[in-house]
Amino acid sequence: MKALFYQALKRARPSMNAYDQALLWGVLLLLAFGLVMVYSASIAMAEVDKDTGYRATYFLIRHAIFLTVGLAAGFAAFTVPTKAWQQYAPALFIVAVILLVMVLIPHVGREVNGSKRWLSLFVVNLQPSELMKFVACIYAADYTVRKAAFMGGNFVESITKGLLPMLAVMLVVGGLLLLEPDFGAFAVITAITMGLLFLGGFNWRLFAGLVVLLAVGFVGLVSSSPYRRARVLGFLNPWDDPYGKGYQLSHSLIAFGRGEWHGVGLGASVEKLSYLPEAHTDFLMAIIAEELGFIGVAFVVLMFGFIVFRAFMIGVQAAKLDRAYQALVAQGIAIWIGVQAVINIGVNMGLMPTKGLTLPLLSFGGSGIVANLLALGVLLRIDYENRQLMRGYGQ
Repeated sequence: MKALFYQALKRARPSMNAYDQALLWGVLLLLAFGLVMVYSASIAMAEVDKDTGYRATYFLIRHAIFLTVGLAAGFAAFTVPTKAWQQYAPALFIVAVILLVMVLIPHVGREVNGSKRWLSLFVVNLQPSELMKFVACIYAADYTVRKAAFMGGNFVESITKGLLPMLAVMLVVGGLLLLEPDFGAFAVITAITMGLLFLGGFNWRLFAGLVVLLAVGFVGLVSSSPYRRARVLGFLNPWDDPYGKGYQLSHSLIAFGRGEWHGVGLGASVEKLSYLPEAHTDFLMAIIAEELGFIGVAFVVLMFGFIVFRAFMIGVQAAKLDRAYQALVAQGIAIWIGVQAVINIGVNMGLMPTKGLTLPLLSFGGSGIVANLLALGVLLRIDYENRQLMRGYGQ
């Protein structure tokens, strides 16, 4: 009887708890930390702004709502088999492109600070470029798997059947993003696509040439636009014009300098008192540095390093199980979160030109939070399916 009982246990399907719990808790820890820091960074501005109704908790409540919606979206994504994401990736890509087009239509797209990046949903604004980052991961992975036979083949096939179709698609997406303009999102999506082509076995000589062409193209884009050129020049020496082009960066650097090792204390930032614009969104890391010092910055960097590492390891495990699509999606998500975090932190520290990119999982912003958690839900699903297969069960 006892033997029959143990055999029945072995045949029982593993529970849904068979997932990377360390990754999940790491994400939840960053989300909780971000909620605290968004409140700290926004409280002074919310108290004096008539648009917030002079409510100190305005951004805290909205950010908590975004987190709730994002966690629900992530859980929903976790319940969807990854084969379904692969099947519908082209359709989702078309929907994302349509949304990018709608942003540019007069009286449809919403303009904020000279950029048309949002669609008004009355209660909240949707930023299609954030959704496109997620769709780029699942679509580029699907494309790479479908074109695998041509990726590492001869030179002509690699170009005509591997590179050119994706290049045409990226030119369309890039053109729409630059019209908004959203150069930061374009850079992240380019990194995702290029990274997946490389990991998918694209001809390395051709890939190296493509990287050079992209570098030349980015330099050309910067040189051809007075707006982008001014941002780059301001980044090189913000103190030349501390009240103009270099205003944000100079105050961000002041915040880092004030923080030193231990920071001035949670809630004690001076730069958030209307000195540093976008303190709760693009420049949240500067407030973290000022209030929590090097220790706070190191904590955030290490947590992002852990999440990116785990995402790559989940991709490696999927590749060992001959699940090429799932491996590329996991690694695409790692590239997305890693590259965007590096750019945001680099901008805050004056290492890169100013970009309109939020800090993943931490900064205030509904579309970004929901897109991040949607992607992480898919990542956890890939890990869950990996573990199911290793236990001898199907997906």
